[in-house]
Amino acid sequence: MAEGHTITIEQGEQRVRVVHGEQVLAESSRPLVLRETGCPPRYYIPGEDVRLDLLTPSDTHTYCPFKGTASYWSLPDAKDLVWAYPEPKDGVARIKGHFCFYEVEVS
Repeated sequence: MAEGHTITIEQGEQRVRVVHGEQVLAESSRPLVLRETGCPPRYYIPGEDVRLDLLTPSDTHTYCPFKGTASYWSLPDAKDLVWAYPEPKDGVARIKGHFCFYEVEVS
């Protein structure tokens, strides 16, 4: 990690839910909570708890020097709504197989 930049990942206890329109896209009671310097906490949801059948892979890819290359998925009316790191860097290997959404309900 760069000096002053930290990433921590912990097992979340909260229930998270992702709804777009009237569709539930993900629901999990076992998210990983990723906290990164300068960013809001992000909930990474196990793939088994995500409705991947409703999402379409996007051509978008972004690179993070700390996490690796992210791939994105979209809905017809919501481009790049969710992302994942198929091959995350060693320091964040726990997020492999997990998906992150911009809008998450936490309870």
